Amino acid sequence: MPDVRAAGGAALLATFGSLDEVVAFRNGLPVHGIPGVTEVVSGARTLLIRYDPSRTDAARLRAALAAVVPVPSSGVRVADDPVVIPVTYDGDDLDDVASSTGMSREQLVAWHTGQVWTSAFCGFAPGFSYLTGATTSLDLPRRTTSRTAVPAGAVALAGEFSAVYPRTSPGGWQLIGRTDVAMWSLDRDPPALAPAGTRIRFVEADA
Repeated sequence: MPDVRAAGGAALLATFGSLDEVVAFRNGLPVHGIPGVTEVVSGARTLLIRYDPSRTDAARLRAALAAVVPVPSSGVRVADDPVVIPVTYDGDDLDDVASSTGMSREQLVAWHTGQVWTSAFCGFAPGFSYLTGATTSLDLPRRTTSRTAVPAGAVALAGEFSAVYPRTSPGGWQLIGRTDVAMWSLDRDPPALAPAGTRIRFVEADA
């Protein structure tokens, strides 16, 4: 059971020891939600659970959370196909990343496209999804010097994550490619293409 504390008058914050624990706990939440819960927001080590005080209260919500049985990602049955994101692999850091990991450019692209990625949580900017892979992480460091402007659509790696920059912004991740797919659009519901739990598959744009 995570450490659960009040976060204002209509939310609880559950804190975990690792991202894997966050994902497993969220996977274990009832398919149709917990009565009274209006939103669940994932973080790297936390889940923020917002609720409607007219329908439930902190005590009942704590009891419901105590009954959740975590489900590791490997135990989740998935019905929907992943969202496919075509990528042109020509990022400024592609060759440096390949060299630092002992791969060729082609092997790095094959590693990135050869697995299904899952949105663990969103943050940093609207539509910025932190994606975890299904194979061993490269655990790449961020750049020693951040760029002042990373273009929208840049596909990047840092630590255990991959991501697509939803808009032009500063950033220190390693850039390996680019895509025309919009990660954030107010014309969609929800606007984020990859909210927590969304599965992603990257493919070469010219393949």
